[in-house]
Amino acid sequence: MIRKGKNYTSELTNYFKRNLKKGYTKESLRWALISQGHSKMEVEKALQLVEKEMASEAPILKTKPEIKVEIIEPSNAVIEKKSWWKNLLGF
Repeated sequence: MIRKGKNYTSELTNYFKRNLKKGYTKESLRWALISQGHSKMEVEKALQLVEKEMASEAPILKTKPEIKVEIIEPSNAVIEKKSWWKNLLGF
């Protein structure tokens, strides 16, 4: 199943794109193609092209996300502190 040429590489890149959109991992697709007899170098070349295309299509975030942390404690909470020995012995 070893073919060469630009058309062959474009077929592999299309295969990667379709299956990445379906949720398959790059690693599983890579080894599936290699185990089917495709050239490892051609598969790697196609994967690099797909990664470049996906990176160029990714949206650029213009704002940084803001993370807020708020600790909420009930107003009627009673916090009982145990002695070190009670914690150790489980009383």
